[in-house]
Amino acid sequence: MAEISDDILLQRVAGGDMAAMKALYTRHETAMYRFILTRLQDRFEAADALNEAMLDVWRSAGRFGGGSSVRTWMFSIARNKAVDRLRKTARLVTAEPDDSLPDDALNPEEAAAASSDAARVRACLDTLPDAHRAALNLAFYQDLSYPEIAGIEEVPVGTIKSRVHAAKKLMALCLGGR
Repeated sequence: MAEISDDILLQRVAGGDMAAMKALYTRHETAMYRFILTRLQDRFEAADALNEAMLDVWRSAGRFGGGSSVRTWMFSIARNKAVDRLRKTARLVTAEPDDSLPDDALNPEEAAAASSDAARVRACLDTLPDAHRAALNLAFYQDLSYPEIAGIEEVPVGTIKSRVHAAKKLMALCLGGR
């Protein structure tokens, strides 16, 4: 079902098609997990929140209104699950990428350089305010548009533009750029 659009898959999910749900889950699970993990900073909590989000996708597929892309809608559900968990535990979090996920194999020299660069980027990301880090993650790691991010974060597009701009400046300063 890799060639089938998210819209068609979601329509099938709304009709009770388990194979379509599996395809939708497989297509988006890694990105959604990483997105949730940046908010919760706990792998087990992130995995539980992902499962809850996907269960909500299954249950509410028939109510999808089409006001955004299916992906944006799913990320909104994931965001809400993460926020609910944060409210329950009343704790503040910072981002920490999940290094246990599979990565493309590199030769030892490339791996050492990439590891060093990745550590510097992670350290700088950790210094960003939560809202800025989330906007940067969605824009650059999830490749979402500013309107999509604004929909997920439930803020105006201008706010997202400001957050990304400020985050890029802070990252450049932290990484030693101009």
